[in-house]
Amino acid sequence: MSASLGLFRLQQVDRQIDRARAQLENIRTTLENDVELKVALQSVDTAQIGHHRANHEMKTAEAEVDAQKIKIEQAESSLYGGNVKNPKELQDLQKDIASLKKYLATLEDRQFEAMVKAETAENEHNNARAELEKIQVRLGSEHGKLIEEQATLFKQLERLTEEREAALAPIESSLLQIYEGLRQQKRGVAVVEVIDDACTACGTTVNASFQQNARSQKQLVNCPSCGRIIFVN
Repeated sequence: MSASLGLFRLQQVDRQIDRARAQLENIRTTLENDVELKVALQSVDTAQIGHHRANHEMKTAEAEVDAQKIKIEQAESSLYGGNVKNPKELQDLQKDIASLKKYLATLEDRQFEAMVKAETAENEHNNARAELEKIQVRLGSEHGKLIEEQATLFKQLERLTEEREAALAPIESSLLQIYEGLRQQKRGVAVVEVIDDACTACGTTVNASFQQNARSQKQLVNCPSCGRIIFVN
């Protein structure tokens, strides 16, 4: 495989990524220009974050209560198991159990508060999502289609990113640097195909010697006029 072929394939993927990102930016701009929708989207994001945080706090509180109950069970097992005979040790164990139970009550209060907070956060999240859906319906099918297109483009970008990783694998880093530099300079088009002995970017005639060199596995050949890397099929 010629060096230019690898870069040409990479560019085909990069151009698709560029188009998908440009479409997503246009959709984002259109959607965000509606202030009401923007506020609703922000409310859903905020409520979702609060919901996740409250659930995490609730699970942490549950784990602390469970751990405290285990400590109490272990202490009571020692107290009533018959292994401890010393009155002083038995008295100390009773004090420890009383202290553990007292702290358990505190932990259970915290657990209850966390459960209430999680339930409230879930309701707020559901309400925010319901309000967003109402607004989207009211705004009509146009925004709905845009949101569907947005979701499709996100999936497309995920697939293209995987394709790009595969296309990058056989390309040497030095050649990749040249390609990336030209992409910035030439508005995203670093590699051009030669068709009918002409550069498809600027129309300059490319002689047979240039075309033969462009088929090299290691060497890159640039169009003598526009400076882009030429690819000969």
